[in-house]
Amino acid sequence: MRSGTLRLADAPQTEKLGAALADCLRAGDVVALSGPLGAGKTTFARGVLAALGLAEEAPSPSYSLVIAYEPPDVRLPLWHVDLYRIEEPREIEELGLDDARTDTALLIEWPERMGDHLWSDALRLDLEPEPAGGRRLTWTIPEAWEGRWPLPQS
Repeated sequence: MRSGTLRLADAPQTEKLGAALADCLRAGDVVALSGPLGAGKTTFARGVLAALGLAEEAPSPSYSLVIAYEPPDVRLPLWHVDLYRIEEPREIEELGLDDARTDTALLIEWPERMGDHLWSDALRLDLEPEPAGGRRLTWTIPEAWEGRWPLPQS
């Protein structure tokens, strides 16, 4: 696995990077979005969903845990997952993420709640607010993402 970092100046740039990721996203992909509250995880996910064709602004799945998007609303089936309220990794089994992965991409906020159950082929993106403003994005690339991340413009 390789890793790297990128500075994102603001929320629009974070959303733009999410939109760029949508172009290389495939069914079965997992994108793990980590970072503290307010770091930009949902902003990044909104960029992905908008680029996949979602007309309205995507809500945060904090309370529902999973919001499933299907064609024709988006061009690629995608589940936006927020595990913030999960207390035990075993609770995640009830969400059906393994089954969804067969034909759906997964964007998972708070993937650390999965413990060691996060798939090894997940693209791991960690967003951290910077004291002077903006965010620092750190990525870890598994073999499955080689050649797709980092994105050419990053």
